[in-house]
Amino acid sequence: VAVRQGVVMLRALRFAPAARAFGRRLSTKPDLFTAQDQFVPRHIGPTDGEIARMLKSVGVKSLDELVEKTVPAGIRLNRALDLGEFTRSRGEHEALVHMKEIASKNDIAKSFIGMGYHGTHTPAVILRNILENPGWYTQYTPYQPEVAQGRLESLMNFQTLISGLTGLELCNASLLDEGTAAAEAMAMCHGLSPKRGKFFVDERVHPQTISVVQCRAEGFGIDIVVGDYATTKMDESFSGALLQYPATDGAVLDYSDFIAQVHAVGAKAAVSADPLALMVLKSPASLGADIAVGSAQRFGVPMGYGGPHAGYLATGQQFARKMPGRIIGMSIDAENKPAYRLTMQTREQHIRRDKATSNVCTAQALLANVAAMYALYHGPSGLKEIATRTHATATMLATGLQKLGVEVEGGLYFDTIKVNSSQADAIKAAGEASLLNFRKLDEGALSLACDETTTPEDLERVWAVFNNGAPAPFSAKDVAAEMPGDLIAASPLARQDAPVTHPIFSLHRSEHQLLRYMHKLQARDLSLTASMIPLGSCTMKLNATAEMVPITWPEINMIHPYAPLSQAKGYLELFKNLEMILAEVTGFHSVSLQPNSGAMGEYSGLRAIRAYQAAKGESHRNVCIIPVSAHGTNPASAVMCGLRVVPIGCDEHGNIDIADLKAKAAKHKDNLSSLMVTYPSTHGVFEEGIKEICEVVHANGGQVYMDGANMNAQVGLCRPGDFGADVCHLNLHKTFCIPHGGGGPGVGPIGVREHLTPFLPGNPLIKEGSLGLGKEQAFGAVAAAPWGSASILPISYMYCVMMGAAGLKKATEVAILNANYMAKRLEGHYDVLFTGANGMCAHEFIIDLRTIKAQTGISESDVAKRLADYGFHAPTMSWPVPGTIMVEPTESEDLAELNRYCDALISIRKEIQEVQDGTYPADDNVLKNAPHPLHVVAADEWSRPYPREQAAYPLPWLRTTKFWPTTSRLNDVYGDRNLVCTCPPMDDLVDEEDRASTAAN
Repeated sequence: VAVRQGVVMLRALRFAPAARAFGRRLSTKPDLFTAQDQFVPRHIGPTDGEIARMLKSVGVKSLDELVEKTVPAGIRLNRALDLGEFTRSRGEHEALVHMKEIASKNDIAKSFIGMGYHGTHTPAVILRNILENPGWYTQYTPYQPEVAQGRLESLMNFQTLISGLTGLELCNASLLDEGTAAAEAMAMCHGLSPKRGKFFVDERVHPQTISVVQCRAEGFGIDIVVGDYATTKMDESFSGALLQYPATDGAVLDYSDFIAQVHAVGAKAAVSADPLALMVLKSPASLGADIAVGSAQRFGVPMGYGGPHAGYLATGQQFARKMPGRIIGMSIDAENKPAYRLTMQTREQHIRRDKATSNVCTAQALLANVAAMYALYHGPSGLKEIATRTHATATMLATGLQKLGVEVEGGLYFDTIKVNSSQADAIKAAGEASLLNFRKLDEGALSLACDETTTPEDLERVWAVFNNGAPAPFSAKDVAAEMPGDLIAASPLARQDAPVTHPIFSLHRSEHQLLRYMHKLQARDLSLTASMIPLGSCTMKLNATAEMVPITWPEINMIHPYAPLSQAKGYLELFKNLEMILAEVTGFHSVSLQPNSGAMGEYSGLRAIRAYQAAKGESHRNVCIIPVSAHGTNPASAVMCGLRVVPIGCDEHGNIDIADLKAKAAKHKDNLSSLMVTYPSTHGVFEEGIKEICEVVHANGGQVYMDGANMNAQVGLCRPGDFGADVCHLNLHKTFCIPHGGGGPGVGPIGVREHLTPFLPGNPLIKEGSLGLGKEQAFGAVAAAPWGSASILPISYMYCVMMGAAGLKKATEVAILNANYMAKRLEGHYDVLFTGANGMCAHEFIIDLRTIKAQTGISESDVAKRLADYGFHAPTMSWPVPGTIMVEPTESEDLAELNRYCDALISIRKEIQEVQDGTYPADDNVLKNAPHPLHVVAADEWSRPYPREQAAYPLPWLRTTKFWPTTSRLNDVYGDRNLVCTCPPMDDLVDEEDRASTAAN
């Protein structure tokens, strides 16, 4: 017995460290009441043992002591979060079962609603290898092109696709949705003619798009005139016009004469176009349009109860500098080889701030990639076949209804027909009872839209509804035998040119070819699957697989955003629960889930404030105070809301200059609308004076908007609603684990105090469903769908449910610990620019490289590019302070990964010292020439003063695991001066090995 006990003890001692490494304790008695698949120790990188070592390194004994030294005492929560039934953490399996129970309450109906949302088949190879692949959805926006060539190429494919369909030569790499794209087009027209105060919108534009445009126009003071294009007379007071093609009721109209009239008065014409219809209809450019906008949703992206979907905007080269959003362009690298990059970045808010073309920050890169791959999968002939089949299906539907004696509106249509009936309400209700959703246009009319998923059997079910529930006295085959031919092909609006011509869309027709192409591109991108991405203010944390699983469930992604609420009970429960959780986390009364990016969250918060003030008779309040350290979207959003930006400075510690704030607030007290403040500050510090800052603004009649970009340092420790903020936006794609997708999607909900709740964003068609959906006093709509990008909300919900209250708090504590540990390890090698009162940073810290640059000429850009040689993504560069880098490790990185990154930075510091000591020339060294792709290191000739080994393998572990940059450093100036935003000729991009192989054959 004694021997056996000794063996048991030895085994316990042997395996105890491994068990503790996952935050578990060994016990001879299994705990039958706790799930084995607990999520918290999977999400949080460091083990309890590692946490203890890191705490010792930073000079504190516990996480509690760390918080006491970091978070000001006056704002600490000092109680546990109360998340109701979600306070306790749930294991992964239990959480998925719970999520499935919620999703099962949604009814999957066959949608004929249309309105820009259509059923689509996502090819399985794209679903598995793009949408469900962390190698595609965990990257950040491709600001470092040398480690992002794969995604950039795919987004260039998207731009080329849209450019070909619209006939316009310049396209951006996606916008948030169709409504937002239309609003951006309106703003673009206004920017081209700023003295013109009116903008025309045709009444047959989708109603949700009209609402978003009207909302956006209000901030600019633009008068939106909604009317019939056929009877409207344009004059020089209009900056532009917006038309729908095909129209919302399905009619395909020739707008060319009206567009000529628009041009005659010096205005611009924008057309919101269905990209699938453009496979068979004349392009917007051929009608004379200056701008085309729309959504690529039906190119393989599920409806998802409203999003996310890739909106688009295309225009001519002459308007390039006025375009919103990100644009992929071509440049050359240090070897004079072509490579992709984000072009014309000087248009963005990060640089131009209140002078930017738009506040657009997050786009929909992941969904644009899905749409581009869908086009590659089907190829030009496949896309045209889908378009002609969809049109033929609509023709069959119309023919069958006419055989039943139903009045079908005449005229040309693509996929949507209009039906006139005095029994419209009854027919619509009967359809819903059969899980067939029709759209009511007005009291006497319905519209029915077909798509690539519509089958003859679906049409027979529709005919039965119109036949008082009885099967039609004919079959779909009977109708097919007598229906007319292709109506579009015989019309003057038939497309004569080939819209998709670039060879890239014809090269990958077999699944093997496409699969290899996807993985070839994936291998060129640095994502979280390779290493940590410590971008300050970006919170690149774990996007857990269990969180991602529900988004591809049919109950989540096959629901039309304007389906009856009775069919979306699961979604409504999800919204209710998530709004409650986020309200408790932030300390606010209510939460709107509609904003579909962080920037739109900012905009929504400011608009809610302005609506509240207008309701009080204070619409004259138009001054917004913003610290000079604020994120660039802050001043851009303020200007979009009609606010005048007044900047305030920061002191030598990086804190808001409270004396300056008091002076500016007092000076503008009669017109003060708001203060925009980020907390913790963009300098990575919990400012001690935040409560006083809020009190100063309130005392002078203003409201406090808090930018929640840094909420990852607050959850469970303090709450904006408790220490003075009136509204705060959250980035669910940061703090709450929605992946960044390589540049989108994102979700930017706002939490507000009770007095602002009535003014939250609303929707023109859906007025109820959740507390956070604005009603009668809503300031307007900021997204085309009532709850924005609803289908990715389960990601954040799953995160909260699996973490529970204690887990969320611990994640915040460890995020702060990881940042302080890294700052401590780098002490003596680099200068950390700002810390709090007790020498601690928040969840991120800034490394000051300005002295190094002055002494050696080595810049923050050189350090960033050299990090790519170590297999790492650079931190945030030159923001919020020029000449610095900002590091945010998040709680998901373990001690080994933190040390790897620190080792890389320390090694780089030694390389800098070699330049400073004269070992290597200031203009020809391992940093100035970084990064070093494989083809450079393996070249026959090597003329550089440092050895190849130092270029490629500066640290030993790189020999076993290394991510290789695929291009040398890009020439940014060349790219901006030589604007190429569609795919270049294939020969320009042929890999050297492919070229050699071709020559050999």
